[in-house]
Parts: sequence; C-alpha cells; structure tokens
Amino acid sequence: QVQLVESGGGLVQAGDSLRLSCAASGRSFSMYALGWFRQAPGKDREFVAAISTSGGSAYYVDSVKGRFAISRDNAKNTVYLQMNGLKPEDTAVYYCAAEVYGSAHTIRPDYWGQGTQVTVSS
Repeated sequence: QVQLVESGGGLVQAGDSLRLSCAASGRSFSMYALGWFRQAPGKDREFVAAISTSGGSAYYVDSVKGRFAISRDNAKNTVYLQMNGLKPEDTAVYYCAAEVYGSAHTIRPDYWGQGTQVTVSS
C-alpha cells in the first residue's frame, strides 16, 4: 500500500511561484512512476506532469510547458512540482499520483494523494 501526502499549496498572485511536494510511504518508491494531476471547479481531472522512475524523463501538458518542472528525490521518497509564472487558469486542486512499475509517458495511477489547493488571483 502506498500513501501520498501533498503539501505546498496556497493562495498566490499571477506571476508568482509555488513548489508542491508529495511525500510517499512504501519501500519501493524508486519503482513508481510519479505524476501530478489537477482538477478545477466544474472540470474533469487533467494530467499536468509525470516523471519516470529514474527521474530521467519528464512529460508535461502543453499548457504548463516552460513554466512547471517536476522532479523527484528517491532518497527522500518525495516528488516535487515547481510552478513558476502562475496564471489564474492554474487554479485547481493538485493531486499527486503514483503507478507502480509504470511509464511516465502513459501514467495510469494506482494511488492518489488527497490533493492540495492552489489558487492564483489575477
């Protein structure tokens, strides 16, 4: 069983930065493909970014390319999402996700965190 706990959300102004963190339990963290998803009010949950087990490959939705960066620290069982140049349309609940032995390119999460709210004011 894997537990994922997100932190780092908050209320910021357009153009600001935030870094989300997601700490994972479990012994085999380095075997998880990890990702971030988000869900805005009234919208479906959407993929934001994913990173491979080694951290060598990362994928992003087009709307965040060049602004967001996903990274992982396997020694700390933690995945991060650095968000720069935030826009009001980035407002959403952000969820951390993990797929055991998964591919970051086509991540299909087995586990989800509880979510952290990010609100960007204009």
